[in-house]
Amino acid sequence: MPRISRILLILIGLLLAVSIVAHAQTESPRIDVLTVKGTINPVLTDYIERGIEQAEETGASAVIIQMDTPGGLDTAMRDIIQSIINARVPVVVYVSPAGARAASAGAYITLAAHVAVMAPNTAIGAATPVALGGDGEAQMSEEMKNKVINDAIAYIRDLASRQGRNAEWAERAVRDGSSATSQEALTLNVVDMVASDLDTLVAQLNGRTVTLIDGRELTLNTEGAVINYVGMKLVEDFLYTIADPNIAYLLLSLAMLGIMVEIFNPGLIFPGVVGAISLLLAFFSLGVLPVNWAGVLLIALAFGLFVGEVLTTTFGLFTAGGVVSLVIGSLILFKSASPLFKVDSWLIAAVTISLTAVFAFVINRAIRAHRKQAATGREELIGKRAVVKEALDPEGTVFYKGERWAAISEKGRIEADEEVIITAMDGLILNVVRKE
Repeated sequence: MPRISRILLILIGLLLAVSIVAHAQTESPRIDVLTVKGTINPVLTDYIERGIEQAEETGASAVIIQMDTPGGLDTAMRDIIQSIINARVPVVVYVSPAGARAASAGAYITLAAHVAVMAPNTAIGAATPVALGGDGEAQMSEEMKNKVINDAIAYIRDLASRQGRNAEWAERAVRDGSSATSQEALTLNVVDMVASDLDTLVAQLNGRTVTLIDGRELTLNTEGAVINYVGMKLVEDFLYTIADPNIAYLLLSLAMLGIMVEIFNPGLIFPGVVGAISLLLAFFSLGVLPVNWAGVLLIALAFGLFVGEVLTTTFGLFTAGGVVSLVIGSLILFKSASPLFKVDSWLIAAVTISLTAVFAFVINRAIRAHRKQAATGREELIGKRAVVKEALDPEGTVFYKGERWAAISEKGRIEADEEVIITAMDGLILNVVRKE
């Protein structure tokens, strides 16, 4: 009995300890942290929307978006800003770590936050819009440029004014491409505070009041807050990785190579499967990027020309056309986009040289195969030696591989036991000449 009593007391103590810890965790505020590092695109939009919705559903005290971005797509940026503005939980944008930046689209997102924060040695600004369609900004009319600039100014001024920030500086960031360091941004009232790290930021947020879209004012309680890092799901991380111009270009090139190898070597299966998967992934990447479809068509034309070179005899004309089409298509694949969405020139050169070398090898093998003498059938006899059994004058009989064949001499009489060369075949009669 005493032993049973001790065991019961231990169990009760453990239950009480677990209850106290669970209660403490329940009482402690929680802050969800999302991490943005790279360009702004639709995959990132889905990640941030999911993070904010999760914070709303689970009762997080706030959401911190830790951001380092050179900018990105206008449509994706606006979707993210809408999620921030309409959030039912305070959203803090933290430009971090040291050395990070909130350029272009990142500046708009920072100014849209309920609380805008920067780490030391970071920068914000350079928010002049870049045309993401048509023939590009360089060929836009002045009237259209003014419309784009004025629309961006109105948008960023409204974002800054909504949170009581410096709208004049925000306009200069768009009109003149102005940028500011963390201390300059704090002095100019572009951001609300500067924090050296996440723990410092959480401490500084405590007691700060923010106003949500519905007019509610919330006072942040971050004392003893639990930091909950919400990372991308495996699928989101993979899709975000391939939503890159260079990777999209590599996938397209790999798809072209794999499918062509399968065409020239039916039954290998593996190259065809890899090519098909790469093609589907390339289509996804191109679908979320500001692609110039003329470039895609030129790359597809290069594929067709390379195939045509193997199937026909053009003495390299199709190959040359394919190389030219591939290079031009690669260069203009993202021509109408900002510099963030350009394929690296060295990558284009490497892919072009590699593909050309592969197809030169394939073409060489194809030509050698066409020139190689047949090993079976009637064509196999051409060029072979036979022995005359009955004198050819001009008709007679020859002996070849244990068989007697009727033969005709193409040049004069040939005596028995002489060797002849088979030059042609007409039905079951061989045309031969004397072996010199």
